[in-house]
Amino acid sequence: MLEWLENPRREPVAPAANDGDATAFHRALPGYEPTPLIDAPELAREWEVGSVRLKFERDRFGLPAFKFLGASWAVRRLLGEPPYEPGQTLVTATDGNHGRAVARVARLNGLAATIVVPEGTVAARIAAIEAEGAEVLVVDGGYDAAVRRSAERAGPGRHLVSDTSWPGYERVPRWVIEGYATIFAELDTQLDGAPPDLAVIPIGVGALAAAAARHLAGRSRLLGVEPTDAACVLESVRAGEPVELDGPQDSLMAGLNCGTPSLVAWPDVSAGFDVLCAIGDELAVGGIRRLAEIGVEAGECSGGCVGAAGAVLADPAARAALAVSGASSVCVLLTEAVTDPDAYARLVG
Repeated sequence: MLEWLENPRREPVAPAANDGDATAFHRALPGYEPTPLIDAPELAREWEVGSVRLKFERDRFGLPAFKFLGASWAVRRLLGEPPYEPGQTLVTATDGNHGRAVARVARLNGLAATIVVPEGTVAARIAAIEAEGAEVLVVDGGYDAAVRRSAERAGPGRHLVSDTSWPGYERVPRWVIEGYATIFAELDTQLDGAPPDLAVIPIGVGALAAAAARHLAGRSRLLGVEPTDAACVLESVRAGEPVELDGPQDSLMAGLNCGTPSLVAWPDVSAGFDVLCAIGDELAVGGIRRLAEIGVEAGECSGGCVGAAGAVLADPAARAALAVSGASSVCVLLTEAVTDPDAYARLVG
């Protein structure tokens, strides 16, 4: 299943971002290495474009996803330089990767962590969070319910480090967006300063997408990817304002199961993206399998971006909306490696 929408709110050029401090911070951390940019000529032939490159967030400071970048920078801005006072706790909601990143930041800095997850969260992802020493609370409902519970858990000495935002909670999520700038600084270097003609970005609440818009809008065409039942940004653009979707959001692409756009991400995403698409899980599965065939072991959100790109670029009208030709360069952001090994084994075989 594929639905796509050319963005009527698109503005010619998004405001430039100045997030260099976050990138310098990450580069100074022990264990920092840029994630790879993988050439995929097989996909370029299939999609009838000039080149396809995969920016693969397979290992960020020992974690199989990009989320450490936002969590670490937000905590540094929130709490300042370590060491921190004893008894401090970081609190957040997650479908997996962000919570594990917050838990890792807490462990590295001698802090406690409470991570709230929605019911149905895969056991392997809960175990990975607990292995960081964090307390995990499972709540009824989906991601939005977990966000509400995490906000209730915050208080004196209990610091909320959310990657989404709402009225009255905006400062920390802005820092999370700033933290993701490191991905795009690396991409500029890896592409010798020449931006791709098209970048394919997963959305979720929109924090990563906002970082992409800040750095690439006006330089690249941007295609945003969401699950069919969690296309909160697509539906918000259609409505002309942020909307909250009715649940449940239970796509295989767990990291994108978000029913409400982040308040602070919304201006950048709604102005910066050229086309938004919503896909069914079958396209994500197809993307996972196609990546496996070319030697890339990646998770469900990564597979969703590859599946979505192939489907969108097979549609002549969508290609025209994105100004894609046979000579175009395409970059797909793969945001996670395999985080649910059992599911991956079932899907790939």
